[in-house]
Amino acid sequence: MMAPETTAAIASNATAKGDVLATARVAGIQAAKSAATLLPMAHLVLVGNVYVNFTIADNFIEVEVGVDTVDRTGVEMEALVAVTIAALTIYDMCKSIDRTMTIEQVALWEKSGGRSGPWRRAAVDGDDLEPV
Repeated sequence: MMAPETTAAIASNATAKGDVLATARVAGIQAAKSAATLLPMAHLVLVGNVYVNFTIADNFIEVEVGVDTVDRTGVEMEALVAVTIAALTIYDMCKSIDRTMTIEQVALWEKSGGRSGPWRRAAVDGDDLEPV
């Protein structure tokens, strides 16, 4: 969440520190690859693909991360670390223009693979997701 002027500055690439979303995308990808070094009980996983997407609204930017692997385990921790670091990067790059920003609602929405199998978050407030 942020002031509408902040989202406008990000969308028009008019911040002092440069291209906020490109930098946040790279930070998220790097973070996904570093999850095992940050989380003591996380397994080192071969990360095959990481995508970081942004949706810009009037007063917030939604960050969505997907991580793929050919390993035997799930990569939800890699995705959660990536989305958090991408959001923190946006905050870091824009804090000089908007100290009211907040990072909210980091959550796993869907996973497949791993020992526990597929999982999808139940629908909330009109979302069309439900458990698999």
